[in-house]
Amino acid sequence: EVQLVESGGGLVQAGGSLRLSCAASGFPFDDHAIGWFRQAPGKEREGVTCIANIDGTTYYADSVKGRFTISSDNAKNTVYLQMNSLTPEDTAVYYCAANRPALYYCSGSGPMNYEYAYWGQGAQVTVSS
Repeated sequence: EVQLVESGGGLVQAGGSLRLSCAASGFPFDDHAIGWFRQAPGKEREGVTCIANIDGTTYYADSVKGRFTISSDNAKNTVYLQMNSLTPEDTAVYYCAANRPALYYCSGSGPMNYEYAYWGQGAQVTVSS
């Protein structure tokens, strides 16, 4: 059974940091792309960042570039999203997702591909002003 489980969400003040984790199981992690998406109330889902586990290629949306960092620990089948300098505009439910081929779903250039096959249940991130 494929599972993606996000953790690490919570409430933080503006300017603070959070690290989200996405623990994956049930599929060959090493040849998949993992993407992070977010959806704020009343807004469409936004692609934030992705990583191709096969070679570490990454992509960041302009809205998070320089503040967020995605990384992958293939030994633990876990992807991390380090979020720094958070603002209230970052408030959303954050989802991780997976699909392959890795470099098709995370080529290093935008826009992000939204057609990911597997999705987690989401983690709430709330940034207070």
